[in-house]
Amino acid sequence: MRLGGFVSPQARAEYDEAYDRGFGALPEPAEQRDIETAFGTARVYRFGDRGGTPLVLLPGRAGTAVMWEPNLAGLLAHGPVYALDLIGEPGRSEQTAPIRGAADQAAWLSTVLAELDEPAVHLVGYSFGGWLAANLAVRAPERLASLTLIDPVQTFARFPLQLLARTALTLVPGVRRWARPSFLDWVSGGAEVDSGDPVATVIDEGMRTYTIALPTPAVFTDEQLRAVRVPVLVFIAGRSVMHDGGRAAARARELLPDVRVELWPSATHAIAGEDPERVEARLLEFLTEVERGRAAR
Repeated sequence: MRLGGFVSPQARAEYDEAYDRGFGALPEPAEQRDIETAFGTARVYRFGDRGGTPLVLLPGRAGTAVMWEPNLAGLLAHGPVYALDLIGEPGRSEQTAPIRGAADQAAWLSTVLAELDEPAVHLVGYSFGGWLAANLAVRAPERLASLTLIDPVQTFARFPLQLLARTALTLVPGVRRWARPSFLDWVSGGAEVDSGDPVATVIDEGMRTYTIALPTPAVFTDEQLRAVRVPVLVFIAGRSVMHDGGRAAARARELLPDVRVELWPSATHAIAGEDPERVEARLLEFLTEVERGRAAR
């Protein structure tokens, strides 16, 4: 199997420039680490001082730590926050071995959490990062205090055919140049994406300059979801193009033993950037509830 990588040294340089600009919009990190795993090196940033149960943030595809720019300052009200660039995707992490499936994805992420040397974490995943977070809860939940999934893909409902078709266009030479901006506009519900937005720029440049070689995530079985024992908060965007939102919300409510599902009818897949204060407030309420439950045990 192939490895993910930048298409050329020039593409890497152009991407790095966009990444640095985007990262400059974030609060100053307290720590930066490159953690070695069996599948590559994961770049991890810590924001805020250590102490208490931290949040660990997993971005959507090509989003990197920069994707959390609308939310990071608000989430620091809880305590320390770790943000990752995902292995096998554009960013400052480096893939060195093929990732063949869900077990490999869980293995590298489990290694990262172990190396952080935190007894437990609140894991938060957005889009593909939501699938990655749920996959860890299914396969290696030992360090998880809670799980928050923000419009996760391939978790409770499958990709629609229209999404697969549009994604394919972004990969076709000669077409991808106009297909990428069109795809990002479509994902955001038709709202025109600001060309100066740091998050949109990093995602677009990642799609342009980097070739991802990761397997398509498989939707979790009923048995896998029923086995998740940590408290879960799920945000589902009613206008998401990633899945049937109503079906995803219903399946999450039916199968997860300890879950709070919020279906926001007017939200698009860009839910966390569209209404960051509301997302952060609800997430912080959930974390407070979980911490009280842990203290009472």
